Amino acid sequence: MAGERVAEVERVEAHVAVSLTELIAREDALIGRFSEEAERGVVGAAGFLAQAEVRQQELIQRRDRRQKELVQERSLSLQAVERLTSLLILPHPERESPEVRKLRPNPEVEAIAMQVAMEHERAQGRVVEDVHEKDLGYDVTSLDTVSGELRLIEVKGLGDPTGTVMLSPNEKRVSEDRRDCYWLYVVTDCFHEKKLHQVKDPALMAWHEVKKVEHYYLSVDAMGKEMKMWEHPQPFGTEM
Repeated sequence: MAGERVAEVERVEAHVAVSLTELIAREDALIGRFSEEAERGVVGAAGFLAQAEVRQQELIQRRDRRQKELVQERSLSLQAVERLTSLLILPHPERESPEVRKLRPNPEVEAIAMQVAMEHERAQGRVVEDVHEKDLGYDVTSLDTVSGELRLIEVKGLGDPTGTVMLSPNEKRVSEDRRDCYWLYVVTDCFHEKKLHQVKDPALMAWHEVKKVEHYYLSVDAMGKEMKMWEHPQPFGTEM
């Protein structure tokens, strides 16, 4: 059994090495091509270059993470299951408190917010991609093929006209790492007027760190007070 497991891990390792290395090399070739075009002043080349660099970095991280997992799998040994203890999982005793209830995601609100944000970007003539399932620290990539501007957009939705939005540790970290192109889009009143709020470089905002359940939150009302560039919410489909 151990020999079969090692053989299977080796097969997976070989597949990872071939497939991801090929994809990384493909992005590397695109980076070289778009770099040359950007130097020649080709319209949109800078944006395509930025996207290729992001994709390549994601592939490298994926390859390294998978290789680390395979090393751990290789060291595992199959043994008989031994029961050490039993756990009884009960609902959170404060699950109905406002602090805990606001942590529950609402799939319907999230879907509406994503639709509003993506339709807004497309209305500006940008090339938009939904990447929220990839756990990259943002939900949408938006590329202006004319100017080359790339936006990495984290989308948050609220069912009410106001409230608080939260960032996960990963979202907060990426917002700090990619301050040149990271945007926060908040869609409020998702079931009625659907107002879109936009802010570039949200890492500048005064986020409140929560230790009990690790995340960061910011009042929508406070956005106008924190940054002079913050304008009055505009109806969906209009520029800020």
